[in-house]
Order: sequence, then structure tokens, then C-alpha cells
Amino acid sequence: MDRVGGIVMTLTLSVCAMSATAVYAADYGPLDASAAARFAGLALKCLHQEYPNHISHTLDGDADVRAPHELTPAFYGCLDWHSDVHGHWLLVRLLRSFPDAPFAAAARTELARSLTPANIAGEVAYMQRADRASFERPYGLAWLLQLCAELRQWQDPQAQLWLATLRPLESEVATRFRSWLPKLHYAIRIGEHDQTAFAFGLVWDWASAAGDAPMRAALSDAARRFYAADRACPLNFEPSGEDFLSPCLAEADFMRRVMDRSSYARWLTAFLPGMPRRGGVPWLSPAVVTDRSDPKLAHIDGLNLSRAWMLEGIAYALPQADGRVAVLVAAARAHRDAALPAVTGQYYDGGHWLGTYAVYLTTSAGLH
Repeated sequence: MDRVGGIVMTLTLSVCAMSATAVYAADYGPLDASAAARFAGLALKCLHQEYPNHISHTLDGDADVRAPHELTPAFYGCLDWHSDVHGHWLLVRLLRSFPDAPFAAAARTELARSLTPANIAGEVAYMQRADRASFERPYGLAWLLQLCAELRQWQDPQAQLWLATLRPLESEVATRFRSWLPKLHYAIRIGEHDQTAFAFGLVWDWASAAGDAPMRAALSDAARRFYAADRACPLNFEPSGEDFLSPCLAEADFMRRVMDRSSYARWLTAFLPGMPRRGGVPWLSPAVVTDRSDPKLAHIDGLNLSRAWMLEGIAYALPQADGRVAVLVAAARAHRDAALPAVTGQYYDGGHWLGTYAVYLTTSAGLH
């Protein structure tokens, strides 16, 4: 192992047993049925709503001018491919927790409408064309694997049928990710879709569910190459005006997955040296949203949601006696309180995707 700044980095191939789960159960309680129905409704509204549609699609000729449902027949709604993919994840996640909810029958119907062999074959064919090597990489690809991870953990006959149907696309996406990682020479440290740390966290969790040791080894290598030596992340420079992910917090949330707890606690001290070491000291206020009808400015609601779950994840990885746990939990609560009331669907610019972020947060999806 590399010795970086006196800290021995222990990059493991298993998720550490963390101890702070009880903190969140006590503070927040489980997601209630009414909120679950509200979030499910956002996905059900857009899952097969084809327009408006924002596609990233290269035209090589007139034949490439086609409707979204013809290009990507499983995931063409919710404005864009990645939002439609994680809208499917949202419904699967909620169905696992609320199998008898009033929205369950509609959710199963809409999922079954998308996840057919013909539709998934169309997705694979679209992705495999030579000029689409970077299609939805890494954000959308990571969410596709996260959808498969959710299905892998749900022992429901219909869910297992959907998983089997998705296997060719899951395999294609995983192969693309594994082949890309060794060629990626620099981390991507922005607050939007191309960021690597956030995607790496989702893919790590899929690899854990799928038992994909080569993927976890590739991600551990990426953690060592890109992030192990990082110090004093400039959290005071965040956020940029259109962020929905924190570069600093996403990196810390990924690294807690691949390090043992004691090494992680030392790495975090060097990485975020400005974090208070005891509770009661204000730190990291929620970001301000000025216009939720603006599709880019509405990103800030997503930032507050993702910050909340990343702060919880960082706290989850620390020893319970660490004074920073209280600081992190308090900041997470402030971000939750600022963002969750805004997930209403009043504006489609936020409604087509913020439900996923709300569900990821309120169901503690990234905590094992």
C-alpha cells in the first residue's frame, strides 16, 4: 500500500461494517407512506412522457433523425435518458419498501412496460454503435447499474424477471465502465453529470451487490490514483451556480466505501481540515435556490439533497465517538430541511428528477 502523508491507506474489497445507522433512524424515522406516494407520483408522471425531451444524440445522417422512443425504447421519458433510468430505480426502491401501497400496481405496470426483452435489446443496440462510446458516461451508466443493484437485492419474482431482462444492458454498461477506468488519467471534479466520484460510489455499490470483484478492484485503483493524496479540499469554493453534486463531499462519500474506518477518519482530517471537531459549531449551510422554474438554477435543490446524504454517509463511516459525527448529522439535517419541502413537482424542470434524490436520501440508499 502507498504511504501518503504518514497515513497508510487501506483500500478494501468489502464494504466496512459501519456503526452510525442508529443515528439516522433516531433523528429522522423511516420514510412514511404519504411521502413515498408523492415521490412515486413524480416518477409515474414522467416515466413514459416523451416530450419535452433533451437527448444527447449524434447525427451521422438523415436516418438518425428519429423520435426518442425509437432511439432508446426503454428509457425515453423524464426529459432525458439518465433521469428516466433513475426514475425506474425510484419505483423499484419504493416498491421494495411499500409493496402494498396504492401506487404499487401502477408502478409495476409502468416498469413492466419499459423492461421488455425487445426494449432492452434496442437499448443495447443503440449503445453499441461506434460513435456512442461516451454515451451517458459516467452518470447515466452508474444509475443503470444502481437500478440493477436494487433489483438484485429484491427477492420478488417480477423483479427477478426484470433483472434477467436487463442483464444484456447491465453487462454492456459494466464492460464499458471497466474498460474506461484504466484509461481515465484524471478525476473529473465538477458538480454536474460528468463528476467521477459520485458515479464511482454508485458503481461500487452495484459491484458489491453483483459480487463483481474486478470492478471493485478497478474502483479501488481509481481511488488510490485520483483521491488518496488529496488534501484540504476547497469546500469554501462550493457551490458553483448550477451544481447538483458537491465535488468535495462526493469524493469523501466515495472514499468511505473503499477504506477501513480508522484510515478513513485520518484521511478525512487531512481532506476536510476545516470541519469542526465537536457538535454545536455551525458548519456548511444549505445552498440558496433562487428560481425553481429555471432548469439549471433548480439544480441547487438537488445539491442540498445530495449533500444531505453524503454528509450522512461520511458520518456513517466514522467511529461513533468521533466529534465530527454530530457536526455532520446537524449539517445533513439542515440540508434535508431546506430541500425536501421543495420536491413537489410544481415545475417539470425539477420534478422529473428530484424525486429520485429525495428517495435516495430518505431511504438511506447508500448506507450499508
